[in-house]
Amino acid sequence: MSDTAAIPAKSSLSLRRLALLLGGLAMFGPFSIDTIFPAFPAMGAELGADKLEMQQTISVYLVAYALMSVVHGPLSDAIGRRRVIIGGLAVFTLASVACALSEELPTLLFFRAVQGLSAGVGLIVGRAVIRDVLHGDDAQRLMSQVMMIFGIAPAIAPIIGGWILGWAHWPAIFWFLVGFSVLLLAAVIFMLPETHPPQARLALKPKRLLRDYVAIFLNPRFQRLTAAGAFNFGALFLYIASAPAFVLDILKLNEREFAWFFVPTIGGMVLGSFVSGRAAGKVSGDRLVNFGFAFCALALAINLGYNLWTDAPQVPWAVVPMCVGAFGIALVFPIVTLSILDMYPHQRGSASSLQAFSGLVVNAVLAGVISPLLSDSALHLAIAASVLTAVAWGFWRWEASVSKTACARLPENAVVVEPQDSL
Repeated sequence: MSDTAAIPAKSSLSLRRLALLLGGLAMFGPFSIDTIFPAFPAMGAELGADKLEMQQTISVYLVAYALMSVVHGPLSDAIGRRRVIIGGLAVFTLASVACALSEELPTLLFFRAVQGLSAGVGLIVGRAVIRDVLHGDDAQRLMSQVMMIFGIAPAIAPIIGGWILGWAHWPAIFWFLVGFSVLLLAAVIFMLPETHPPQARLALKPKRLLRDYVAIFLNPRFQRLTAAGAFNFGALFLYIASAPAFVLDILKLNEREFAWFFVPTIGGMVLGSFVSGRAAGKVSGDRLVNFGFAFCALALAINLGYNLWTDAPQVPWAVVPMCVGAFGIALVFPIVTLSILDMYPHQRGSASSLQAFSGLVVNAVLAGVISPLLSDSALHLAIAASVLTAVAWGFWRWEASVSKTACARLPENAVVVEPQDSL
């Protein structure tokens, strides 16, 4: 398929296919994290690594993911979305092969980092693809559909990992990732058209890229929206990063029972994404975000109350708050992301990259520093999640207040200049 092929804007079949493909591309990042969770004890025993050292297989992946995320978007702005996605999938496939063949922890950590360098193309560039082809409420619907598909990954990945571990050695999990990435690579080559035509591309100049990144990052509205999204999702990601300890040590479940945590959690996210898509054009984005934060607050109240009441958390009650919180997060995240992308219609890749980088830095700190310190106690995790959500809510209220004040000050005949025009 030609790189300059266009997606028919009014073809529902094409958009459904695009949603499935972009959802699949977004899935292989979470698959890289969650599929190996059930294998942590076996991997640690064979590689001579303790729990903290095994946690670094997540941290190095996220750090590399974050560092490279600032490159994926601008590169796709310069050479096209399709080429960047194909290149990233190819590198990820080779890195997964190397992980499967690793016999020492340092080797595994190195190739986990290589996985992280390439895994962001699906999610980051995919967001730009959505805004290339759709606008307004239609973009919100497609973003919500992609999130619904994306949300399945953390639910089924540890289950798949547990099944694989039941009949094969832990390297088989990485061979599964190889097969999944090859399948996606074939789908992209034969099904994904180029949505960013040559005439709309920007020259890849390091000085200009750095200048644009600085301008975007220093934009106060970008900072508020990005912080609101990152810290809100961070409350859930803290539990995802702590899943091995939370499931195995705190809930006293076994390697094949990760579904008790992930299925309700991701079920809430999928349901929230569905509601977000159905609400597009019917409920304003601001109201939807407020509803989302209300559900997050309810989840935190249940979580804190339950963990203060009991010293031995058990399913299903211990995972109910994650389900409710994930529902709220899924209402918030599409609105925040599209608001950021709409600020920079000519630099969607760069804006998506910088948003992803900011969120990944938060997630890397949560996985590498906060989770090891707090994952010995369900109450400690609940308190930390509450703090993260409160910080996110504060940034959102700050943005809402500033935006309302700015609109009130505009005269009736004022001309609004888009942020990218001043870069």
